[in-house]
Amino acid sequence: MARKLRFIPDPHTLVSITGRTVQGRFLFKPGPVFNDHFLGILGRAQRRHNLTLVAFSVLSNHFHILAVPESARQLAAFMRDFKSKLAREVNRLVGWSGPVFERRYEMTVVTDEERAQIERLSYVLAQSVKEGLVERVSQWPGVHSAGALIDGTPLVGHWFDRTREYAARNQREEITRLQFATEEAVILSPLPCWAHLPLATYRARIAGLVEDIEAEAALARSLQGEPVLGVEAILAKDPQHRPASIASSPAPRVHAATKAARKAFYDAYAWFVAAFRQAAEKLRQGDRNASFPSGSFPPALPFVAG
Repeated sequence: MARKLRFIPDPHTLVSITGRTVQGRFLFKPGPVFNDHFLGILGRAQRRHNLTLVAFSVLSNHFHILAVPESARQLAAFMRDFKSKLAREVNRLVGWSGPVFERRYEMTVVTDEERAQIERLSYVLAQSVKEGLVERVSQWPGVHSAGALIDGTPLVGHWFDRTREYAARNQREEITRLQFATEEAVILSPLPCWAHLPLATYRARIAGLVEDIEAEAALARSLQGEPVLGVEAILAKDPQHRPASIASSPAPRVHAATKAARKAFYDAYAWFVAAFRQAAEKLRQGDRNASFPSGSFPPALPFVAG
């Protein structure tokens, strides 16, 4: 099956990114050490690639990120470094020796409609509560951006230079855990449709979304008669545990609030795919000057900017 083409219609478009662990294993099980590593890796990748991040959350077997990339190339470079380093550190932490991620990351464009952007932000904020893991977002023992968005809680972790650490060990040097670590901070920017709001107002709106999420989840649990799993049970899970079943569905190419916005996106995407395929066919026939559409990754050729 051919891979979906990465398509971002305009610079500085909000996108939703999801990465899942192989077989749904709990390789991202929360805890002080994993949380510290994840934030350090995310902060390092953000600083290196200057990517605008809006929100993120991490459950035991997947993560969600809302970002505003300048281009598909910037996002691809960011995700390459972020996933590569995260996979290597996860293997060290949990003793896993195979692939960490199930497949490529999923990327979905979010239209500039306010309702579409708020709905997607709410989905990211609802992680851990909507699954019935904890009653309140603040109780989740893993990485979650809600606290930083509501009250400015710093998002700081460590990035470890394993090359220097390995060299020091080869020289039989005694080293400390953080000797070759760099403190990194994750910086969050406002949701594009709310970027005009004063900081206090923005934080109040995020807090309101979280309150609604928690109230809705509490009502659902009450109707179903099911309690939350709880922090103790979450932390007791084996990180290599493989769930019997995984609830997942194909990621859409766009999150839109109206049919008109959805149609506009798919019309643009259809043109992009047609232009790409036409150029790819010319390339296969030997035309090295085949014109690929802006924002695409031609096979074995540089990214097409513009």
